[in-house]
Amino acid sequence: MRIIFGVLSLLIGLGLVSYLSKKQVSSINEIKVPGVPTVSVDPNASVQQQSQQIQNQVKSAVEGALSQPRAMPDDKP
Repeated sequence: MRIIFGVLSLLIGLGLVSYLSKKQVSSINEIKVPGVPTVSVDPNASVQQQSQQIQNQVKSAVEGALSQPRAMPDDKP
């Protein structure tokens, strides 16, 4: 009788751990990174020109992100 309860509780614990891990993994897959800029380059340009275009696009995206004002909390005592 003790063996049956031991095996049964082990199976219930295993099922619970499996359910929680599946739920955790599915929530990780739903995470999306906001604001990732897409890079488009001219396919007829040389490698150096494409590299320069990508650098300029990333630079302008970073400058745009840095120029946005930060939300400040209200200082209420």
